[in-house]
Amino acid sequence: MTTTHLRTALALAAAGVPPLPLRAGKGPFGNCRACARNACGGRPNMKLAGPCTCPRPCHAWAAATTDPTILRSREWAVAWREAAAVAYHPGGAGLTVVDLDNAEAIAWARASLPATRIVRTTRGEHWLYQGAMQSANAVRPGVDVKSSMQYARWLGPGTGTTTALPDVVRALTVKEPSTVRPTAIPVPALAGGGECPHRTPSYLDRGIAMAEQRITEARDAVHTTVYRTFLAVLSTHGRCGCLTDAHTARLFTAAQAKGESPRHCTDAWTNALTRLGL
Repeated sequence: MTTTHLRTALALAAAGVPPLPLRAGKGPFGNCRACARNACGGRPNMKLAGPCTCPRPCHAWAAATTDPTILRSREWAVAWREAAAVAYHPGGAGLTVVDLDNAEAIAWARASLPATRIVRTTRGEHWLYQGAMQSANAVRPGVDVKSSMQYARWLGPGTGTTTALPDVVRALTVKEPSTVRPTAIPVPALAGGGECPHRTPSYLDRGIAMAEQRITEARDAVHTTVYRTFLAVLSTHGRCGCLTDAHTARLFTAAQAKGESPRHCTDAWTNALTRLGL
């Protein structure tokens, strides 16, 4: 197996994909004594750049390399002899992997993401996109995003054409604080106590209908579209007392029809309120 894994790693490196060995259990090899508990300061390509130049495959994804001399070195030979699999650093290859762990996650991806190269996994699929981004686990049920500062198991080249990283995938890692419930949103009245200039059925209904349409017609970056739409509605009606729970429910219903979760709707609304100082 040593020869097979090393041969795979060298082929990946030649293609510009930095590989690393995985031990049994699909995890990276532990750090040597000098690197234990990050005593060395970490490698220069880690989040907190350090001076580590350890010749061993320490620090998991940060040790992945396309240098064949390092891959064939005596220091890496021990890991290759014990390796159970090969992994790679997607971000180092300019790639993003959307890791789908179950049938429900795959169904969501087929309905929400643009077609791209797909690699079959033990439990689901890896969808590969051209472009690196922030990594995050559990961005949706059964969905992880692996790119920068992460590794993915190498399971073959897959099938299909790798397409450009879409905004809808980038938006998956955006986290917005949640502090209020969608059914009980306080809306300040006009300073001075005058009547609301928007409190006419035609004006307000037209605005809410346009917001619903904007969300419904979103083809990608749905997270971002929902947040920006909420922000636009609140910037117009957030201080005048127009909005009711019924109006908010209409917007949340439109967003959830596009696949947004109730939690994300609440988070997006809260973030918009915070942005406007409401």
